[in-house]
Amino acid sequence: MKFLKYLTGAAMMAAMITGAQAAEDCTPSRWGADDEIGAANLITPASVLAAMDLVKLGRTHPLGIVVDANTPAFPPRSLSLEVVQPNQQGGQRLWAYDGSYNDDLAQLWLGIGPQIDGLGHLGVDGVYYNCNNEADFAGITGLTKLGVHNIPPIVARGVLINMAKYFDVDVMESGQFFTAADIQAAAAAQNVEIREGDVVLFHTGWTDAYLEADPTKWVSSEPGTSEDATVWLASMNVIAVGADTWGVDVVPPENDGRPFYGHVTLLKENGIYILETMNTGQLAAENVGEFLFVLGQARIRGTVQMIINPVAIY
Repeated sequence: MKFLKYLTGAAMMAAMITGAQAAEDCTPSRWGADDEIGAANLITPASVLAAMDLVKLGRTHPLGIVVDANTPAFPPRSLSLEVVQPNQQGGQRLWAYDGSYNDDLAQLWLGIGPQIDGLGHLGVDGVYYNCNNEADFAGITGLTKLGVHNIPPIVARGVLINMAKYFDVDVMESGQFFTAADIQAAAAAQNVEIREGDVVLFHTGWTDAYLEADPTKWVSSEPGTSEDATVWLASMNVIAVGADTWGVDVVPPENDGRPFYGHVTLLKENGIYILETMNTGQLAAENVGEFLFVLGQARIRGTVQMIINPVAIY
């Protein structure tokens, strides 16, 4: 971060000591001190078989949106794509049958558009999930622990809670948050039960309304979860929490000076994954409350986040 270059040597040493002390005071994960996958431990053969029973119509829906160089993202994230035809300049052909081919090069941040936040994404005072100190695992060439490549395929019961419908609007307002009580009331009204091992998605209408129509507004603020909402969701032992917003947590934050604190509760304190910019509009329109959720993310070693396209099957 920019402010680090202004720290004196003594201040930097003090920060390292503080982080080390925080790690010592940390309580290891319930899955053991060496665990790196958190709530994904809840996925079992029995839970997968149970989730497969949710497929009734044989319909599939992509939960990822299409991204390109114009997709707004949390600054300074961006994407740049270039299609090339290697060694084919001037009409050269590579093989006897005059074959030609295209390749692509990309320079991008992996936390753009539809994405999964891994357990190495956000910590407090340099300490991340399962008491891991950033000095021990966060290298510039990749994480040596908590990398997204460690996450097993997430095949689980998915549930959608339509918070826009609960508030009787097409789209929630920027800075509008929903609490644990709101989630419980909305779920009850929509006849949806949140269970252990679920992937819980929220529909706010935000992306459908503003991603294309007003991308600056879309990425500058958002409706989302309150702090007590993520605490309650964690108590339900879910695997992942997501929404049709770019950050899931409400922006501006519910409490001054505590932006994205739901990330702390879910990722750091409970090992629960976060799914951002999920494409929930069609499911909401069809009143789909539960479905089979399937995700197999790209396994690039040491990554913090990953662009994803989970599939809802119902």
